[in-house]
Amino acid sequence: MVIAIDGPAGAGKSTVARAVADRLGFTYLDSGAMYRCVALLVSEGAADAAAAAREADISLGARVLLDGRDVTSEIRTPAVSAAASQVSADPDVREALVAKQRELLGAGGDWVAEGRDIGTVVCPEAPVKVFLTASPEERARRRAEELGADYAEVLADQRERDARDRERAHSPLVAAADAVPVDTTGMDLDGVIGQIVTLVVEQREVEA
Repeated sequence: MVIAIDGPAGAGKSTVARAVADRLGFTYLDSGAMYRCVALLVSEGAADAAAAAREADISLGARVLLDGRDVTSEIRTPAVSAAASQVSADPDVREALVAKQRELLGAGGDWVAEGRDIGTVVCPEAPVKVFLTASPEERARRRAEELGADYAEVLADQRERDARDRERAHSPLVAAADAVPVDTTGMDLDGVIGQIVTLVVEQREVEA
């Protein structure tokens, strides 16, 4: 089974997806980390982002390895986050990374995959789809606390990133028609996990 969790930056996708995977014993796929890896390569001098995306050896798990190098912390900096949103707008980069993601998910097993186009592009046949969101202010507050950054700057950057993600021509950020919306504003992690686990239980009952 694949659980697809999509949503805008700062909605808590990584935290929620990782926790749901742990609760259910599924494998966690952080698609955003793949775009961040490409952004890091570009920031380090890679001239062709699409080629970097095709050629990069990205290993996802408790640590993120890029061509054998642990980049778990490096890819979470504000600069790489901003660059990731830019490279993700490149259709050739998306094509390369979507192919890698489909290969992983298509190999079988149980997955919790999170990103911005998992339920619409990467795995539209996923039986459980969630569109995770929160108010812009809540998302900015979380991100500012996580990074130790200025709230106003994070909010401004986030609004710019949201617009770029929604308006890009290739795989724009949009909820799948059959995705269940989950607004995490004011909710604790256990409450969000509980909602998603309930969806999984209901789906398993349908399939039984």
